[in-house]
Amino acid sequence: MRFDILTLFPEIFDGFLSEGLLNKAIQNGLLEVERWNFRDWASDRHRTVDDRPYGGGPGMLIGCEAVFNCVEQVQLEAERPGQLVMMTPYGRKLDQNLVTELARFDRLLILCGRYEGFDERISIGLKPMEISVGDFICNGGEVPAMIVIETVMRLIPGVLGDQQSAQEDSFSKEGLLEYPQYTRPRDFRGMSVPEVLVSGDHQKIAQWRKEMSLQRTRERRDDLLDK
Repeated sequence: MRFDILTLFPEIFDGFLSEGLLNKAIQNGLLEVERWNFRDWASDRHRTVDDRPYGGGPGMLIGCEAVFNCVEQVQLEAERPGQLVMMTPYGRKLDQNLVTELARFDRLLILCGRYEGFDERISIGLKPMEISVGDFICNGGEVPAMIVIETVMRLIPGVLGDQQSAQEDSFSKEGLLEYPQYTRPRDFRGMSVPEVLVSGDHQKIAQWRKEMSLQRTRERRDDLLDK
């Protein structure tokens, strides 16, 4: 799968792309990540991409010209055009169902805004899939884009050492939170691993995990049960 990140600050992703499972997946050819700077498509010598909003108001907006030119050119950088995604507070909230939808694409182009956001005509003209990572405001779309990449990559075959791990994650299995998990030592500061997990009875363990998943969801996210 290929990710194209369109941003004013491509260097923000340096550390993100050079560590952990993501870097390993890139090295193994399972993922490809390219970064593009809107300023490279600006038409003036100052590489201007933003301007004051019509009607007044605080801050600056990212204008149309550089973004349209950037998207149109980057789409030509691969054999097939990708699905365009815009990170915005106005978008569909990211959840595991949406992550699963995104993982079905071979290529995602992710627009990362800054300042007061994008000129509305970028949304009207380019018709991106608009996605929000939550009901809060970030300084830009770069961190939300990282969240999209992190969540989607887990569903790409071969990225995780054990693909069952993604299937057992919270929100993945029946839409519930994941059951509690434990590792060695068996006893730590008066806290012990539940007996059922060391019983060797796989049927009882599976039943316990299902019950704990339901209990945790009921206690912490009962809104998920309504779904």
